[in-house]
Amino acid sequence: MRSTGAGGRRPLLLDLFCCAGGAAVGYHRAGFDVVGVDITAQPNYPFEFHQGDALEFLAAHGHEFAAVHASPPCQASCTLTAGTNQGREYPQLIPQTRAALAALDVPTVIENVQGAKLRRDITLCGEMFGLGVIRHRYFELGRWSTPQPEHIPHRGRVAGYRHGRKYDGPYVAVYGQGGGKGTITQWQTAMGIDWTTDRAELAEAIPPAYTEHLGHRLHAALRDRQACNETRCHAPGCRTSIAQPTTGRPRRFCSGACRVRAHRARPKS
Repeated sequence: MRSTGAGGRRPLLLDLFCCAGGAAVGYHRAGFDVVGVDITAQPNYPFEFHQGDALEFLAAHGHEFAAVHASPPCQASCTLTAGTNQGREYPQLIPQTRAALAALDVPTVIENVQGAKLRRDITLCGEMFGLGVIRHRYFELGRWSTPQPEHIPHRGRVAGYRHGRKYDGPYVAVYGQGGGKGTITQWQTAMGIDWTTDRAELAEAIPPAYTEHLGHRLHAALRDRQACNETRCHAPGCRTSIAQPTTGRPRRFCSGACRVRAHRARPKS
């Protein structure tokens, strides 16, 4: 899949802390080829996968990609940490991830749960996409932007038991065990995920609809970025498009021959 990024039809996106690929599938549906990296093996990840430290991989290969998405571990910020899991130690990699992405010159996305210390450039919810989960997620965007979709009011409660009382509602609780939680099939349907049946993977995933929405807009941002970074050859009779480097002196000619032709065409003093 890597070979289609630079010279192929689809831009190449790096998916850091990828887990089972909820974000990756959305970006792929939006027109990207995706490469995932995670510290643990992800046998159900549906695209090219590399096991290893995500930030080390970013430092070594980040320049090879047109865009980068990162979903750093979120246990330090989630609601369970403040309640059931209080007192446990969890990694907090958002600051390191933000700093590493800032060193790149490509559009980036950091995704995390409610409560995470992210800029809330975009907040997405399952109700925006007609899904059977609420699952609010924050997205911090780097070097690009897109409007916030309207946050549609929720239609009711999340079904299941709360403090010994059973509630009905249009949404499924895709996390944990017991307590009236839905079946795996219900979880898959609610999330829009069909390539894994693993409860832990489903519980950690984001619905692909979220990144499909962002991916279409990121794709457009990349096209705009490329257009702004292109000029036409200055040689007489040549209008070849020139992709400008991100650093250094701008290019005025598409080839050495055009440079010579332009020099010869200058008025003689």
